[in-house]
Amino acid sequence: MKKKSNDSIEMHRYVYKLFSGRMQAQALLTGLELGVFDYLSSPQPGEVIAATLRSHPSNTEVLLDSLTSLGLLEKKNGRYCNTQRADELLNSESPSYIGKILLLMHRMSAGVVSDMTRLVQDGPFVDHPEFGNEEIWVDYARAVGNFHRGGTVQHIAGIVSGIEGFSAFGNMLDLGGGPGLHCIGIVSESQSMKGVVFDRPEVLRVAEEFIAEYGMQDRISVKSGDYLTDSIGEGYDLIWASSTLNFARSILDRLMKKIHDALLPGGVFVSLAEGLTDEGTKPDFYVLENLSYALTGFNQVFRKGEIAGAMLRAGFASVDSMTVETPMMPMEMDIARKKT
Repeated sequence: MKKKSNDSIEMHRYVYKLFSGRMQAQALLTGLELGVFDYLSSPQPGEVIAATLRSHPSNTEVLLDSLTSLGLLEKKNGRYCNTQRADELLNSESPSYIGKILLLMHRMSAGVVSDMTRLVQDGPFVDHPEFGNEEIWVDYARAVGNFHRGGTVQHIAGIVSGIEGFSAFGNMLDLGGGPGLHCIGIVSESQSMKGVVFDRPEVLRVAEEFIAEYGMQDRISVKSGDYLTDSIGEGYDLIWASSTLNFARSILDRLMKKIHDALLPGGVFVSLAEGLTDEGTKPDFYVLENLSYALTGFNQVFRKGEIAGAMLRAGFASVDSMTVETPMMPMEMDIARKKT
């Protein structure tokens, strides 16, 4: 029998590692569903965790060992404890908790994952009822809020506050702003700027909670509506849109003209969105997460440069683009300025 080369072994390991990803994700999801990470800020024996969770003792230890193998727990002398990353991101008591958004992402893709072969063979036949489910959007907004304040808001606000003329901006609009954390962060970088968070009425309930939590009621208000069809107001110095223009991709030029007209002369529109490269195959995280939408007919992802092109067509005088690193993936920030 021919001896396998190191290259051949690495190729096999690569494919097996891809295949094992399903178990890695499921172990993480099971840990989140059971609340395992909430009880492991300090070392605990497996049997204590099983008793707390009222779960099967030996199977609980199997799960804990699996989470340890993934680098989410540490095990010493039979006691398990969260690693720093698990305590910060997967413990529901942490302000940086992202477990809820992971569980929601799983919920929204589970049906497509189980039916993927049929979808590829027969084409789209599954709708996303979540799009019309108000409570899903409320839960998603709260989950996104925790994700944003885990560090991305400060980073983004720092970039936006560095835009020329920012200190003179008087009013900003957070378009499709969800929980409003970006608006809170950006407004906080100014001494006097006021902001408006625009989104669905049910989502704005969450935004109002965050606005109150940060004591920004005197500087940030909310405006409800559908930005695809309703007025978004006017007289803004700055309009911000993060991961929301996808819903308008089929009418992007029309919406971009609305945004352009809502700005004062010299005003700035900033968009943060995915920007696929390599003929739509990178970054891999977004390509794979988009599967559940793309296979059901909602393939509204942006290629790199697509939003910048729409900005110029709408009449913006200039567009500057940059790649911004986020915890999930690199994203494209396009900064367009209206003529003075």
